Amino acid sequence: MQAFLPADILLPQVKSMEQWAVIACDQFSSQPAYWDRVRENAAGAPSTINLILPEAELGTPQEAAHTALINETMARYLADGVFRTYPRSFVYVERTLESGAIRKGLVGMVDLEAYDYSVGSTSAIRATEKTVVERIPPRMRVRKDAPIELPHILMLCDDHDKVLIEPVAAQKDALPKLYDFELMEGGGHITGWLVQGMAVDDFEARLADYTAHVGEKYQGLPGVPMVFAVGDGNHSLATAKACYEARKEAHPGEDLSQHPARFALVELENIHDEAQVFEPIHRVVTHTDPRAMLEALVPWCASEGFPVEWHIGEESGTVYLDKNRSQLAVGVLQAFLDQYLADHPGEIDYIHGDSDLKELAAQENAIGFLLPAMEKSQLFRGVIADGILPRKTFSMGHAREKRYYLEGRAIK
Repeated sequence: MQAFLPADILLPQVKSMEQWAVIACDQFSSQPAYWDRVRENAAGAPSTINLILPEAELGTPQEAAHTALINETMARYLADGVFRTYPRSFVYVERTLESGAIRKGLVGMVDLEAYDYSVGSTSAIRATEKTVVERIPPRMRVRKDAPIELPHILMLCDDHDKVLIEPVAAQKDALPKLYDFELMEGGGHITGWLVQGMAVDDFEARLADYTAHVGEKYQGLPGVPMVFAVGDGNHSLATAKACYEARKEAHPGEDLSQHPARFALVELENIHDEAQVFEPIHRVVTHTDPRAMLEALVPWCASEGFPVEWHIGEESGTVYLDKNRSQLAVGVLQAFLDQYLADHPGEIDYIHGDSDLKELAAQENAIGFLLPAMEKSQLFRGVIADGILPRKTFSMGHAREKRYYLEGRAIK
């Protein structure tokens, strides 16, 4: 089974791509002003802000009304000819980051039969973090009646030899350029090229060979080797899987092998790309007694533990989390927070930037924890050997370097 395939990709035919593309819905969830600026920037133009539900709106009075409006807007965009279809294609993408580094990717679709987000999965495509099933239903309410998908999912390959994406990059000057523009709100620059015909065939041949031999690099490691890992957007991909499984259940015996709901659009990236940087995801807890929480953390610490900074108001310090409890600092901290918040008041949020964490921790009744980054080389081996990592273990780049919604695909 080939897990990653070309797709019939939808791209907008609009005057302003800058107004069209907006950042992943799970970013800036504690900063509604960011999303207010996005709406202001995109006002009056076709934009993906009208096709997504920012997590900042989850649980708010406007959530249900906005969900219905999203599906209506998708249908209207289709009827108005906003999209052009590029059949059996990939899109090769270069994203210029804040540092000036260029991150390479290839947009195509995954076969959801090759993906399983459950703990203990042995599928070709696996989640890297535990899926919070409570986060799936709000997304399902958007997707189940949606005629199209616009993903922010980033999928990773462990391609040391750079045989998959990099050969496409080397031929980009011979490919038709699809877009080339600055992303709004400091998202950097993005350029995309169309990959069709023989270039698709060549990629699929390389992928088939890569897949056949991928297990060789994990010899001696306990666990079943995998081909791809979900680096970002796991809950969005889990939602696509849940919707597909619901369709199978509702249509027993029907051949869904070519149904568009069986697949989901993603961007594939190589973990060994020089521009691929893993950033830590910090924790902030609000509406709690920060001193009591810090005191309760003491038994989880050790003299030779993982160093983690804490911030309360203008004060800060360092705790050393016990390495015997987990292979990662985030594993110790998340286990403590889960246990503590089960019995004490407090609301946890996951923050990508150091300055954003410190700003939120400066609030009354709040505490923030700055976590260290995880080494890239730990990812595939860790998931294969130990299973799913603690949720929100790492982030691929800074918050503004997350994937923007741009390409789409029909799912009805």
